[in-house]
Amino acid sequence: MKLLLTLLAFLCVQFFADVPKLRGTRPLPAMPADAFTIVIIPDTQAYHGKNCKATPQSADPVTNVNLEAQVRWIREHRAEQNIVFVSHVGDIVDKNNAEQWAVAKQHLDTLRGVVPFSLTVGNHDMTSKGDAQLFQQHFPAASFTGYPWYLGSYTHTRAEQNVSANNVNSAQLFNAGGVDFIHISLECNAPDDVLAWSGDLLAKHANRRAMITTHMDLGILDKPKTGEGFIHDPKGRMRWIKIHGARGNTGDQMWEKLFRKHPNLRLIFCGDQSRVTALKLTATSDHGQPVTSMLSDYMSQPALRLLRFVPAENRIHALTYDVVQQVLVDATPYVHDLDQHQFTLDYPMQPSTNSR
Repeated sequence: MKLLLTLLAFLCVQFFADVPKLRGTRPLPAMPADAFTIVIIPDTQAYHGKNCKATPQSADPVTNVNLEAQVRWIREHRAEQNIVFVSHVGDIVDKNNAEQWAVAKQHLDTLRGVVPFSLTVGNHDMTSKGDAQLFQQHFPAASFTGYPWYLGSYTHTRAEQNVSANNVNSAQLFNAGGVDFIHISLECNAPDDVLAWSGDLLAKHANRRAMITTHMDLGILDKPKTGEGFIHDPKGRMRWIKIHGARGNTGDQMWEKLFRKHPNLRLIFCGDQSRVTALKLTATSDHGQPVTSMLSDYMSQPALRLLRFVPAENRIHALTYDVVQQVLVDATPYVHDLDQHQFTLDYPMQPSTNSR
């Protein structure tokens, strides 16, 4: 009897493990004429093999088949989808160790020479004190400086160079559809000196449309006290941190100190909150323009957030797409509201001039 119950439990686990967490039936719609796509890669923590959280007893080599599938889809559909930029929201790895970073590098390096891209450093990608040494070893600033689209990274003269510097915070320039863009990747809970650097870049390139990716922005408002709280507590711009201690800024503080102050900033991308999964929030800046934040953390499943910019409509069509099932995501275990996964934003796209 005990053996039978054990077998049934095993089969039950295997059954539910094979059930897709992302639900949908509709295919990806055709690409509109003259549109271009910016791809957001949500958290990619689905590592399996030796010393991985999901497979603690395994002795197999470390793999991440979902990240592999996401990056392969981007490469194979770059021309068809007119993909002009890719941004990873952070939590590139699940455990901050050399084995997982080697796998991440193996897959993400295949984007080099294919499309401009940025990597945002999440809380899983460094220590709680902000030491990102392993990220820096695998994706140093020097490995990007040869690309014309790479603007640079934050630097400082303090002794702890493993903190915040050397591509942990970075910026990129690109053009699409006659529109000039600047993108900035900010580490999880970026401190004031990093925000000041970012603000200077936004001011210097004020004639470019700006977008920022940072790991923690939207999610559960205040740090939950129960497991259920990570699902059901009030949501919005976060008021708690995971990194940098007293130096770290919450999403709410980053809004007050940086995001709301720059008229060229309209889009913010973030991750971190798997049980919130998908959330969007539009707020008005000090200059009167709408600034939309978008959370994408699809539980490390093989989903991509495809932002289709359609200049003829002055709109962005946000599509969440499962690259393995090849369907639009309609619902997830925690978010059944279709409008959080598939939606449209107004976004004026008159060509910019005199770009710097």
